[in-house]
Amino acid sequence: MNIATNSELDKTIHYGHRRTLKVPFEELLQNTKEALLKEGFGVLCEIDVRAKFQEKLGIDFHKYVILGVCNPLLAFETLQQEINIGLFLPCNVIVYEEQGHTVVAAIDAEKMMSVVGNPKLELTASVVNERLRRVIESV
Repeated sequence: MNIATNSELDKTIHYGHRRTLKVPFEELLQNTKEALLKEGFGVLCEIDVRAKFQEKLGIDFHKYVILGVCNPLLAFETLQQEINIGLFLPCNVIVYEEQGHTVVAAIDAEKMMSVVGNPKLELTASVVNERLRRVIESV
């Protein structure tokens, strides 16, 4: 798979990990789901943003899917350390089309958890980040 080299497409996001590829949307979406499974994440929900915008607003939007993903063991550990952390669960991974390319991105769990102010969450957030980074790098 070829990574796009257009700097506009490869812009950094400060709250997640992102990769831009020249592969069909459906292929990248499927590859992302398979990579998530290999890293111990299940897909709890899949939101087809394009379909929802069409249904609710009558607007034609480009292909854009939000995957709500969860690693049950890590989620359990996190809830033991901070019961209200469910406000941040599940972790989001997105796949979408942009200017003739396809993008996959995942939330930066360490940055997300840092707003909680509970140092007990740092190790788990680091583990989640490493796994989500591997997902993004492997597709």
